[in-house]
Amino acid sequence: MQNLFGGIYKDKTVLVTGHTGFKGSWLVFWLHQMGAKVVGYSLEAPTTPNHLELLDLNITSVVGDIRNLEKLNDTFRKYEPDIVFHLAAQPLVRLSYENPIETYETNVIGTLKVLEACRNHNVKAVVNITSDKAYENREWIWGYRENDPMGGYDPYSSSKGCADLLASSYRNSYFNLNDYKKTHSTLLATCRAGNVIGGGDWAKDRLITDIMLSVSQDKKVSIRNPYATRPWEHVLEPLSGYLHIGQKLLEEKPEFADAWNFGPSDEGSITVEEVVQNVKKHWNKIAYEINRDPNQLHEANLLKLDCSKAHILLKWKDVWDSDTTFEKTVKWYKAYYEDDKSILTQLDLESYIADAQVKNIEWAVK
Repeated sequence: MQNLFGGIYKDKTVLVTGHTGFKGSWLVFWLHQMGAKVVGYSLEAPTTPNHLELLDLNITSVVGDIRNLEKLNDTFRKYEPDIVFHLAAQPLVRLSYENPIETYETNVIGTLKVLEACRNHNVKAVVNITSDKAYENREWIWGYRENDPMGGYDPYSSSKGCADLLASSYRNSYFNLNDYKKTHSTLLATCRAGNVIGGGDWAKDRLITDIMLSVSQDKKVSIRNPYATRPWEHVLEPLSGYLHIGQKLLEEKPEFADAWNFGPSDEGSITVEEVVQNVKKHWNKIAYEINRDPNQLHEANLLKLDCSKAHILLKWKDVWDSDTTFEKTVKWYKAYYEDDKSILTQLDLESYIADAQVKNIEWAVK
């Protein structure tokens, strides 16, 4: 596994903010498998159970708030990361309505302070993770491209749009490509992904998590917005994109210091109710009911990404179709709840890499 991504991550010091979260825990697991020296920086684990704690990895874990610049600077000074993956965020739409100040402080000011720490310590490569919800959503059928305007209806989406604009400003102001290797040596990329699913997510108000918790308690899951269409993808899909971008930045290729979409093919964009019907195929105990709330908070109905740029310039593409994505996800939770808390993370990663190699995808080729 250490030969993936050109073997670039072996023995590199990689700092991941938000490593106790769902996506962050899968990322540090993959980095650890590739021989990286992983340093995680995050608040305490946000959920119980928690995927990172279940993995029990031998990595450096710093408990800290990304809004604390002094603590960030101390951590960067101590560990001197070669590359930073910034994932730490307040990631929930409904919670952002309840607590907009914390959402903006974390997602905007927190990102600002992470980028300042990177600038202060001359980090070679920075991969900033935002969201597909950062785009100004016009509820149209076309996928959003990297040069479409940022926006955001709800506080979460707006905060991610702000974080994206902030990274763009830093790329222009402090990490300008015209000055690369002259006044600075930092390459900064921003990545946006769709709805990410997979085993080990226990965050509130997420569809798959709600379904799996409900079935584990022999309850029906309540579906709020059955016709909302999203680009569903397994967590390993965008992570392969982030890692591939990180590889290019570490290889000092400035043309990759830009914004990138990582989403599924069109068949991965399906409605919430179709998702529930799909996962039922793999765990027949799942039951659901439609519960429309006339006072429901606004969430986008139609949202997908155009990933042509990543397909053409990065030669990245998704590995698993939607059926495989849902099957892998459900089997992970089913093993956890019905097989004495078995963890399929290692098995899923190995299967994903093997399938990528069969498809001859660039990052996976030995």
